[in-house]
Amino acid sequence: MITAALRQFGANLVDLLRTRIELATIELQEGTHRLFGYLAWAAAAAVLGLFALALAVLFVLVLFWDTHRLEAVGGMTLLFALGGLFAVMKLRAGLAAREPFLPATLGELRKDAAALKGEQSDGF
Repeated sequence: MITAALRQFGANLVDLLRTRIELATIELQEGTHRLFGYLAWAAAAAVLGLFALALAVLFVLVLFWDTHRLEAVGGMTLLFALGGLFAVMKLRAGLAAREPFLPATLGELRKDAAALKGEQSDGF
């Protein structure tokens, strides 16, 4: 009788672990697909943006070369410095506000731990 109960407990534990691993796998796959999509768009935006930026700088420098060349170079430098500062601030804010890794899996594991401890949970 104890052997059967232990066997059932072991089977339930393995089944619980299997479902949690499956959930983690699905979340990792979704995160990976999302990440590669973001990286592809980021690479395209970076390449196109750099070409546009280089042409804009060239246009400004050629336009003001004879009259205000130092002001044009200084203005472009200030513009890039401010843009870089803005990008760093946005990056820091985005990293601070990101969601935790595998949130659904962690939530289910918390519920499982609470259930094993005998605590009341929303799911029961």
